[in-house]
Amino acid sequence: QESKMGELPLDINIQEPRWDQSTFLGRARHFFTVTDPRNLLLSGAQLEASRNIVQNYRAGVLTPGLTEDQLWRAKYVYDSAFHPDTGEKVVLIGRMSAQVPMNMTITGCMLTFYRKTPTVVFWQWVNQSFNAVVNYSNRSGDAPITVGQLGTAYVSATTGAVATALGLKSLTKHLPPLVGRFVPFAAVAAANCINIPLMRQRELQVGIPVTDEASQRLGHSVAAAKQGIFQVVVSRICMAIPAMAIPPVIMDTLEKKDFLKRRPWLGAPLQVGLVGFCLVFATPLCCALFPQRSSLHVSRLEPELRARIREQNPDIEVVYYNKGL
Repeated sequence: QESKMGELPLDINIQEPRWDQSTFLGRARHFFTVTDPRNLLLSGAQLEASRNIVQNYRAGVLTPGLTEDQLWRAKYVYDSAFHPDTGEKVVLIGRMSAQVPMNMTITGCMLTFYRKTPTVVFWQWVNQSFNAVVNYSNRSGDAPITVGQLGTAYVSATTGAVATALGLKSLTKHLPPLVGRFVPFAAVAAANCINIPLMRQRELQVGIPVTDEASQRLGHSVAAAKQGIFQVVVSRICMAIPAMAIPPVIMDTLEKKDFLKRRPWLGAPLQVGLVGFCLVFATPLCCALFPQRSSLHVSRLEPELRARIREQNPDIEVVYYNKGL
């Protein structure tokens, strides 16, 4: 019999994810929970209740009758809606749980309305505006973004996406129609390469904190920031691949069939549904590609920082950092 009718121990570490983050499977389970779109349907009262459970537990106060599963559920609900550093409630569309429904709608429309210039410009703009909200909502608390930097990143990414889309659109006029359907993907990939480094330019200037195995800070490294940002760009582009590469091929085949020719209005909802199906899996699996706590060999750090670490802790071979999302 456990203490007092199976009461929870107070030493469960709910700062960390529930599953082992050094394995791909553990990270995937973590992100499937984090990006679960059903979290958007929770009421304000349910969010508050989860927040109270988590904050009480951290303060050493147990909610009566709480099970370990309920505690983890509360932690994930709390994490899905509140910023980890500021504790503020994140705007609905900026939450990780909004990624799938929002991206599904926007990507579906980008892939459906790729033929006319005004709709190309409009949907690329909507997509970058949504990206700006997400990047701002999930910023790292250590390096706050100024409104000016946000504006620059937003305008540059939107311009880059639209320019890529329109440039490629004009190039594909003489190519098979299927090629034209991949233009939105190229535009999104280009925008990610502009948007993420610009949103995180401060990290590229001053570096991000690197720590030893025990999470003791060793200094700031620009090399770590570059690697972290590169990993985020790769996983964001990979996230878009299934949703933007599989539906066009299916739709291209379907649009030649009588079924869709007779019901052209079915095109957009079908496309959005296909994209959604791909995103439900691609979003968490691609977030899980790289560990959130990434590592870098000391030899790849800046010379001054490397010298300082070697001097103070000659045994350290690898440093760790948070790569961001």
